[in-house]
Amino acid sequence: MKETINVALPKGRLGRKVYQMFADAGFECPELLEESRKLIFENEEKGIRYFWVKPSDVAIYVERGAADVGVVGKDILLESKPDVYELLDLKCGKCRMMVAAPKDWRDDTGHTLRVATKFPEIARKFYGGKSRDIDIIKLNGSIEIAPILGLSDVIVDIVETGNTLRANNLEIQETIVDISARFISNKSAFKFKTREIEAVLEGLASEVSEK
Repeated sequence: MKETINVALPKGRLGRKVYQMFADAGFECPELLEESRKLIFENEEKGIRYFWVKPSDVAIYVERGAADVGVVGKDILLESKPDVYELLDLKCGKCRMMVAAPKDWRDDTGHTLRVATKFPEIARKFYGGKSRDIDIIKLNGSIEIAPILGLSDVIVDIVETGNTLRANNLEIQETIVDISARFISNKSAFKFKTREIEAVLEGLASEVSEK
């Protein structure tokens, strides 16, 4: 009997773009595109069930088995290191994790570098590789104003267009890593629903290759 695949999709623009890839691969669920407050949508004929969750929560749902598979940004995988299989780079939702600072800033290696970021693990690993002494300042929003107000020397954050940086007189110092959406799987689900998950994987891989 065909098993139903539970898919955690990130709410927002990326989630809708990724859903279209699933639909084009033959796993459509038209009800999902209707305006409603529902969060769970199922197409029994296709053996697939989708649900919307906060982007940062997708990996948690997948790791703990509430979802069999999901779509999450590489930044979240690097930051939280969930125990999941990373199956495919979907080549969408592209951006970069970068170091930025005020335009006139120069690093004084004689002092501890103050780094404001939403991604402390990524920042810690990056500067650890440089043997640079840092002070991590964990923030949840408005990262760009931290160096302006003297809270930090630099920021580590995701940059898509760079418009916000320029508007706040900041400039890119270094690129840490390229980011894009990844298709992930719960390890146990992949073992017990191998055929169904691989069918979805193959469909998505085909969509990626046609881009």
